[in-house]
Amino acid sequence: MGFSYTSLSSFCSLQFPSHRPQGRTNFHGQTTLRFCLVAMPNSLQNPKLRRFLRPNPLFTCNRKLDYLSLRAHASNGSNSPAYSSDTKLIVTASAFTATLAIANRVLYKLALVPMKEYPFFLAQLTTFGYVAIYFSILYIRYRAGIVTNEMLALPKWRFMAIGILEALGVATGMAAGAMLPGPTIPILSQTFLVWQLAFSTFLLGRRYSFNQIAGCLLVATGVVVAVASGSDAGQMLSGVEFKWPALMLASSAFQAVASIIKEFIFTDALTRLNGKSLDLFVVNSLGSGFQALFVLLFLPFLSKMKGIPFGQLPSYLESGAGCFLNFGANQSGCDGAPLLPLLYIVANLAFNISVLNVVKISSAVVSSLTVMLSVPVSIYILSLPLPYLPEATSLSPHFLFGSAILVSGLILYNIPQPAKQGSEDV
Repeated sequence: MGFSYTSLSSFCSLQFPSHRPQGRTNFHGQTTLRFCLVAMPNSLQNPKLRRFLRPNPLFTCNRKLDYLSLRAHASNGSNSPAYSSDTKLIVTASAFTATLAIANRVLYKLALVPMKEYPFFLAQLTTFGYVAIYFSILYIRYRAGIVTNEMLALPKWRFMAIGILEALGVATGMAAGAMLPGPTIPILSQTFLVWQLAFSTFLLGRRYSFNQIAGCLLVATGVVVAVASGSDAGQMLSGVEFKWPALMLASSAFQAVASIIKEFIFTDALTRLNGKSLDLFVVNSLGSGFQALFVLLFLPFLSKMKGIPFGQLPSYLESGAGCFLNFGANQSGCDGAPLLPLLYIVANLAFNISVLNVVKISSAVVSSLTVMLSVPVSIYILSLPLPYLPEATSLSPHFLFGSAILVSGLILYNIPQPAKQGSEDV
């Protein structure tokens, strides 16, 4: 992902503009307004060195008076109307996203009933189909004046970075998933949140309080306990080469960096667009477009990982399309199509838009916590008798214990902390 300065080492003490200049509040209610401070290291205070540094508009204020007025406004804390409205907006958006995440997981399981032989087709249909949908919506919003030329003029190589990172996440995850035992995959995937914490600290300059870090770790631990349901993960990994779990961890890291870059794009756009909010369909469209491009380049490798020779891929996709449409005399075992796959696609599309909106108004970490909340709820729903999945399953005590850990982690993360002057915690 591109950043606005030329060398990270030259600006090692500068921080990304993670503080939002419009008085936006984060999920746990702290107001973040100090976006103008620049701390220059002692090594750069030499006049001979300072003349080589060019001012960066990302880290400078046009007027000191504006900064002082923002600081005075921030001192009002939770008494300000903006604080209350922003907090309600984040809570509402997060609750809506969690609901869509649950529907997304449940409907994906139901969609695989008719498409059980063609999950790779379904994955490619969503990857490339969403590009057409997102750009169609972007065009409509551009014609309506919601999306401006300035928004479309943002540096494209940032979106290219998102695309290649998400494509690498898919490729490495698929390669590792083919070699790892099934129950270990969702467990290893929980490192996504840990990666987000690390990368947001390094790239965005965020600082997290102890209760936030502990809360995130508790959430990840709760998901692991709920998904593992008492199974011995160490025993499941016995005999598996180290490179395969490492690839799964790398897959989570690639996708975590991509999510942090999206957050940075929204924050950076406030400066580039003179305080105007970037339309999320610009990020969705360009990011998904570059992702589809790189997935297309990786397609021979991806099809091989799924056990489909590249020469047989066209016939496989043709058969998958026939099953998706439930059309043709040769189609069998596709009962429930096209209704169930279409329901999943609609839910997944709405979920992707909603989760990006949470990233925009809050942060990538908050969006991940919201999505993680859906894991135990969706597991519980899938344990009940459902259409096309009539057999119910029992849940172990580990599931309930893991769910309790997850909820306690969310509560711990959102415990309000006393504001300290000069603090930069998020």
